[in-house]
Amino acid sequence: MIHFARLYDTLDTSASTTASVDALVDYFQKASQSDSAWTIAFLIGRTPRQVISSRLLREWAAEEAAIPIWLFEESYQAVGDLAETVALLLPPPESRNLVDRPLSGWLENHLQVMAKMPEDQKKQALMQAWRSMTVAERFIWNKLLTGELRMKVSQKIVTQALNRLTGLDPSILAHRLLGEWVPTPFFFERLTHLESRETDLKQVYPFHSADILEDPVETLASPSNWSAEWKWDGIRSQLIHRNHQIHLWSNGDELITERFPEFQAVSEFLPEGTVIDGEILPWDFKSDQPMAFAELQKRIERKTITKKLLAEIPVLIMAYDLLEFQDIDIRHLPLIDRRAKLDSILQYQKGSRPIRFSQRLNFNSWADLGSLQSACRSQMAQGLMLKQIHSPYQVGGIRKAWRKWKVPPMTIDCVMTMAQPGSIGGQQATVYSDYTLAVWDKPGGSLVTVAKACTGLTDAEIKKIDAFVKKNTTERFGPVRAVKPVIVMRIEFDSIQHSPRHKSGIAIRSPRIIRICDDKSPEQAGTLSLLQQLPGIHSQNTILHQNQTSID
Repeated sequence: MIHFARLYDTLDTSASTTASVDALVDYFQKASQSDSAWTIAFLIGRTPRQVISSRLLREWAAEEAAIPIWLFEESYQAVGDLAETVALLLPPPESRNLVDRPLSGWLENHLQVMAKMPEDQKKQALMQAWRSMTVAERFIWNKLLTGELRMKVSQKIVTQALNRLTGLDPSILAHRLLGEWVPTPFFFERLTHLESRETDLKQVYPFHSADILEDPVETLASPSNWSAEWKWDGIRSQLIHRNHQIHLWSNGDELITERFPEFQAVSEFLPEGTVIDGEILPWDFKSDQPMAFAELQKRIERKTITKKLLAEIPVLIMAYDLLEFQDIDIRHLPLIDRRAKLDSILQYQKGSRPIRFSQRLNFNSWADLGSLQSACRSQMAQGLMLKQIHSPYQVGGIRKAWRKWKVPPMTIDCVMTMAQPGSIGGQQATVYSDYTLAVWDKPGGSLVTVAKACTGLTDAEIKKIDAFVKKNTTERFGPVRAVKPVIVMRIEFDSIQHSPRHKSGIAIRSPRIIRICDDKSPEQAGTLSLLQQLPGIHSQNTILHQNQTSID
C-alpha cells in the first residue's frame, strides 16, 4: 500500500507528463503483477464500489479521533475532502503489523471481505486497518472505501508508460485496456505480452475522437478531400455482432447492452464479425426525426426498461463507421472504403429497424457546407462532423483528420442564487465554486433556476465569489448556501430543450460561465420567455432530407 500511496502523491502533484510517465514505469517495474493490474484499473477509472457509507465513515472516524461529530463536520467543511479529513484527524498508528501487505492484499483480502461483513464487524475491521496505517495510507484506504479514488492521469499517459515498459504500440495497449476484464496477474500478463491474442467476443475498440474546428473551414484545403455528416446529440457507441451475440458499448467504456434490448434484432440481418461505430439517438419513427436528448436521459437513468418505456422512447443507432468486417479489423482502411462496406450492409435497412446509415451531406464548396452548418439547429444537430475521406480509424496523433464544426453556443445572463463547495477535489474543494443560476419567470417576477455551472471562472474570480457567499448567505441547506441574488453571470450552452422534470420547464445542456457581469444589475438578467424563444427548444422539427446523399 505504501508504494501505491507514494505513486498517487507523485501523480497528484506532478504537472509534467514526462515525470508522470517516469513514475508509472518505475512503479510497474517494482510492483507485482497483481498490484500492477489493480493500479491500471484505478488509473483508467475503474474503482471498487463503496463499501462503507459516508455517514458511517464520518461517525466512526469521529469516535476513533475522540471528537464530537459537530467538530468533525466543521473540519470536513474546512478541508473539503472526506478521505483527507479522516486521515488527518485519526490518532497516530498503534502498530505497523500490516505495513508489508501489498495493495492487492488490502483489496482482495480486506476490502472485498469487509464488504460482506455485518456492520459491527465492518466497524471493527475498519478500526484495525486505520490503526496500522500512516496518514498517506489512510487517505488512499478511505478513498477506496468510499469508491472515490481518482487518479490524476489520462489514459494516454498510461499507454505511454506501458509502451516504455513493454515496447508494444500504444494503440494495441489502448485496445487491450478496453472491455470487461478483472485486475489479475493473468490480465496484466495478457496486457503486456507481445503475442497476446484477444479472446473476449465483447472486446470493444478505442473510439476515434475528433478535434474542434477552431480555424475557418477554408483552412482545411480542398473540400473534395472531406466528407460531412450531421453531428447528432446522442450516446456515442459501438455495436458488436460476434458469435451470434449483440453487445453494445458506450464511449465511456460501459457495457450498455441490457439498457437497449431493441438492438438484439439487428442480429437477424447484420453479418457475423461486424463492429459498427455510431450514435444512439431517441427517434420518432412516425415523423422520422430525432427526439430531444432529454428523452434519452430517461432511459439512461432507469434501472428497469419496461415495454411502456420502449414504446414511448424508441431509439436507433445512426451508423457512422465500420471497424470490423467478417471478423477482420479494417480500421486501417480509408474511411471511404469502410463506409462503402457499411453502406452495402445497411442499404436495405429502412422503416423502424433500429440501425441507420449516416448519410454523407452533399456539398461542392465550403460555402455550400457553411449553409448546411447554419441549418444544424433545425436538424436538432450540434453541428457537422468533417472527416478526411482517406483517413484510417485509429487512436493517437491523427485527430485532425476528424473535425467537429459545432454551432455557436447560445448565451443568457443569469442571477446566482445558491452556491456550494466544489466536488472535484483540489483547491476548489474548500471554496464555493459550484453555482445555481436563475432567470426571471417574467419581468419583475420571481427567479427560477435554469442551470448549475462550475466552470469558466479564474481562480481569482472563484475566490471573489467565495468571499461573497460567506458574507451574504441567507439560508443553509447542508453544504448549499442560498445567497442574496445580486451577482449576474453570463453563461453559454450548446442546446436547450423542454423538460417536465425541471420547475422551469426547460433543460440546458453543458452550461459554462463566460464572465461575471459586474456592469449589470439583477433586474437586467434574462427571462424564461427569452430562453423559450431560442432555437432547439421545440422537440418537433423538420429534417432536411434534400441535402443528403448516400454517395461516398
